[in-house]
Amino acid sequence: MELIEFGRLSDEQSAALAGDEDDPFGAAELQFEWLPKERHVGVREADGRLLAVAGLVVVDVQFGSQPPIPIVGVGGVIVTASHRGRGLGRRVISEALKCAETMGPEIAMLFCRAENVGLYRLHGFAEIPPPVLVEQPGGLIEMPAVGVTMWRPLKDGARLPAGNVKVNGLPF
Repeated sequence: MELIEFGRLSDEQSAALAGDEDDPFGAAELQFEWLPKERHVGVREADGRLLAVAGLVVVDVQFGSQPPIPIVGVGGVIVTASHRGRGLGRRVISEALKCAETMGPEIAMLFCRAENVGLYRLHGFAEIPPPVLVEQPGGLIEMPAVGVTMWRPLKDGARLPAGNVKVNGLPF
């Protein structure tokens, strides 16, 4: 198995990772539009088949009445069903965070389901209390209770700014 970094995930790569699962991210009930990630870290087999990926994108986020700041959004973390439980998720998250540290912003954020909070805590993420607002084609909405928003410093001394969170754009 080989660790790789690459740009956007193609439709073919995404479909191969999802396999025959209807809802591999467990987020179908949200019916959200998600921001495509600009960079990915993945684990692939010697034959080139992707087994796991984590995506990264820089977005502007506003905290309270302060001006927006850039953050690294982490998302699209997936391990093919046949390779789950082997530590590949932890591996791509760890490597994605190393990559995120080189992208400039001081903090990273992600959205996850409540059952995945423990995994992200292992990587230094902490929960952000609601409300967290995100844009959708129909306007600004609050992230629903089925999801958890988390953050992590990418630079020494970085802190989460005070105030309610508003992502300027689609969730990641």
